[in-house]
Amino acid sequence: MKILILFVLLFNISHVNADEIFNLIKIPNLEIYKLKNNNNIRYLSAKGNFKIGVNKNITCDKVDINNLNTKFPVIEKNLNQYNANFLNKIKLKYIVFCENLFISEINTGGIPDNKNRTLILDINFNQKYFERMIHHEIFHMIQNTHIEYFDENKFSSFNQTSFNYTECSTCSDRLNLELYEKTDGFLTEYSKSIPSEDMAEIFSFLMTDKGTINDKISSDKILNNKVNFIKLNLAKIDKNIL
Repeated sequence: MKILILFVLLFNISHVNADEIFNLIKIPNLEIYKLKNNNNIRYLSAKGNFKIGVNKNITCDKVDINNLNTKFPVIEKNLNQYNANFLNKIKLKYIVFCENLFISEINTGGIPDNKNRTLILDINFNQKYFERMIHHEIFHMIQNTHIEYFDENKFSSFNQTSFNYTECSTCSDRLNLELYEKTDGFLTEYSKSIPSEDMAEIFSFLMTDKGTINDKISSDKILNNKVNFIKLNLAKIDKNIL
């Protein structure tokens, strides 16, 4: 009887927490995956498909729990690079796992939402770039909360005067995430879409492959200036982030 009572209590607590979280982040069909973490991240998973956004333009499918269990150690390893104080500064508290994430019918690996302190991650995103994608999306949360440090005009001034970014990331065909062998100021084709994506790509490599960054900047003055710009301004938020 005591075991049954304990089970009922734990179920009710989890249910209440899930309802409270929904009220905070406004995403339906979620359940708690893991709450206790050193950096205070709350991990949630989609137990059913969901549609969110003003026009319900963001869609994602429920998680296969076995798939999530397999990939979670890699996800947690990458998120553990950020301490609780830093995450609080960039307004990130909840990570939502789902599969096949789309925004306006465009497949994407992650969607940051500073207002609701949430980052949605598609655990089925291309595994070759999956870890970089996590940090790429986190950078967007960094820039959104500290826009004064990451001025896009200043950043763009490092490029050759003949280069122009596109009008928006989603209206560009510059989508490839493969590392350039010859960088010429840009790590990937996607870096050439808009300044914020360029910064996010650099940050993703800084967090996952510093050796590649150090190798590239040794012969690429433009990229070296961009990397120094990002490092300098990250240090204003947290001196120990890199």
